[in-house]
Amino acid sequence: MESKVYFVGAGPGAKDLITVRGMELIKKADMIIYAGSLVNPELLEYARPDCEIFDSSRMTLDDVVDKYILAKERKLNVVRLHTGDPSLYGAIKEQMDALDELRIEYEVCPGVSACFGAAASMNLEYTLPGISQSLIITRMAGRTAVPEKESIEGFAAHQATMAVYLSAGNLGELSRRLIDGGYDADTPAAIVYKATWEDEKIVTCKVAELEKAAEDNGIKKTAVVLVGNVVSGEGYEKSKLYDKHFSTEFRNAD
Repeated sequence: MESKVYFVGAGPGAKDLITVRGMELIKKADMIIYAGSLVNPELLEYARPDCEIFDSSRMTLDDVVDKYILAKERKLNVVRLHTGDPSLYGAIKEQMDALDELRIEYEVCPGVSACFGAAASMNLEYTLPGISQSLIITRMAGRTAVPEKESIEGFAAHQATMAVYLSAGNLGELSRRLIDGGYDADTPAAIVYKATWEDEKIVTCKVAELEKAAEDNGIKKTAVVLVGNVVSGEGYEKSKLYDKHFSTEFRNAD
């Protein structure tokens, strides 16, 4: 049997919000490398007693690749456990490139991202007719740059719903840039700290109040910021999907 790496989405936080496939992969893994600063450690309870477990928050890319090499030599299956969904801010492409060079097979198991965990916790619908039909998932520039065409101001000009990741430590700047881009200062917003975790905290406010709301609630990291009129859930139109005056493939209009 050859070694294989599985990039598994751990979900937003709650242990039971990992996919069934992801859980089964953890149960079968010989080695797990997990994002210790973000992934709920309770998920490791699914692992076998003899599974080797490493915390990637203390590792560099080279350190992780070294474990992949070790796993190949020993013909071990590896679960690389990322928070949320691996395709969002998971830095998986650079790992895949290394695995390609090493001729190690890999595949991805998707997961529930934090913005969807946050929506569930808030009973929120991102795509309310007449309000917004688009969700923009983005982040502010930090140690990793953001392309100039993907600025907060540029996205704010669309007036769509926004989920802003990895920006909880600089909400004053985020607030200013959202307003400069086109959002009204009183646009509804929410800061969702550790969505779906036991210590989850949801703070609703206005765009202009983001910084103060975070300070008042001691939120500095591990939060997703939601912006847009869908947060209030008011003033929307009912969907045509269930409108009795419209025919569909499965029913006739009244």
